[in-house]
Amino acid sequence: MMPLNSTMIAVALPDISTEFDANPSVVTQALVTSYLVAAIVLQSPAGKVGDRVGHGRMVALGQVLVAAGALLGYVAPSLAVLTLARILMACGGAVLVPATVALLRHTLPQERRGRAFGAFGAVMALAAALGPLVGGALVDAFGWRSVFIANLPVLAMSVGLAAIAARVPKREIRAAPPRFDWVGSILLAAALTSIVMGLRPDGGHTVLLLAAGATLLVPFVLWEQRAGDPVIAFSLFRSATFSAGTVLIALQNLVMYALVFEVPLIADELFDLGARETGQLLISLMLAMVLVSPVGGRLVDRVGARAVALAGSVATLAGIVALARVDLTAVGQVAVPLAILGAGLGLATPAAQSASITAAPADQAGMAAGIGSTMRYLGGLTGIAIMSVLLDVTGTPATVVSEHRMLMMVFAGALLVGLVCAAFLPGRTAVARVHAKDVQSGSNRADRSASPRDR
Repeated sequence: MMPLNSTMIAVALPDISTEFDANPSVVTQALVTSYLVAAIVLQSPAGKVGDRVGHGRMVALGQVLVAAGALLGYVAPSLAVLTLARILMACGGAVLVPATVALLRHTLPQERRGRAFGAFGAVMALAAALGPLVGGALVDAFGWRSVFIANLPVLAMSVGLAAIAARVPKREIRAAPPRFDWVGSILLAAALTSIVMGLRPDGGHTVLLLAAGATLLVPFVLWEQRAGDPVIAFSLFRSATFSAGTVLIALQNLVMYALVFEVPLIADELFDLGARETGQLLISLMLAMVLVSPVGGRLVDRVGARAVALAGSVATLAGIVALARVDLTAVGQVAVPLAILGAGLGLATPAAQSASITAAPADQAGMAAGIGSTMRYLGGLTGIAIMSVLLDVTGTPATVVSEHRMLMMVFAGALLVGLVCAAFLPGRTAVARVHAKDVQSGSNRADRSASPRDR
């Protein structure tokens, strides 16, 4: 639902602008930027709350927030109310994503997490790819309000599945410290908001906003080191596996999201393609991700995260190098490189996500999932910002090709760093040790929580 709502709204913006007689740029700021800021800012605090109160409860809360936002958006009488609806939906998504990832960590044994994260990645990629197509069909048939009400059938299915899953005993670990880290959450929200606004390609005061965000991170880090129960425990980053997996996901999303925006721009400028033909180009990227992600997840369970992530990182590099070598004289030149890149992402993403979330202690799974999701979004925004600086499609075709190649080389550098990160993920032997440790710690917790008579 999170990626679906991120991309589905794009096709509805012109009709919304017309109905409310608002400038399209104002509508974009109100409905897209606000959604993005809320989604990124709330990921880590929501994950932390899930560690305290239970991730199953957070899933239910997220469902309620998305439903409330969808209903409010459907009946919204003004742009202000519609903006509130989008923010509610973003809050719901920010609650749902880390809670879902943490539940996968808690309820599945180590040897099945890879395939679970592979399926998870495939569904997320499919939702992002289908968003504009589904949104366009809905707007054409029923009007822009249908992109909001369309969430309700998905929610109903989710609630039904959750009711079935509630009957299955869970090994979810919860801690209930006495005080939530409000100061840290506010500092983090302020810092991330400044960074997100600074990374917008169409925004102003970029340097000032990025500097403000970086400056606000200093008191945040200092406070978190003193907080009794921090919203982000920096001890997580002492784990090479957690840090490497999180950075790898961020770098690969940096490349992927930038390409999702760059390819349509180049196709429109150099080949004068329409929206449908451009979408067909991107299908090769998304379809490869969707098809390979479940395979990558199963391979993680069989051979370990390191080998799969290394293979995926090499494939993404090969795809980027191939994209850098094309002269962009024919539209079909980019389809195969994009498919190679998508296959590499399908291999590496479930490996990195499964390894990083498993490396976190069970009682910090929500926090770890929130950090990972935040880094994913920040990576995507950074890639789009880099693209907007290095690529100007209004120049001559030769200039566009030259700038495209420069951009691909920058992305190749990012993926090389990702390849190094992949080498720090655990192999099959290390995975087995982690699984044994999880089983032992679970047994110890059960012993400690049992009553004297039970013991």
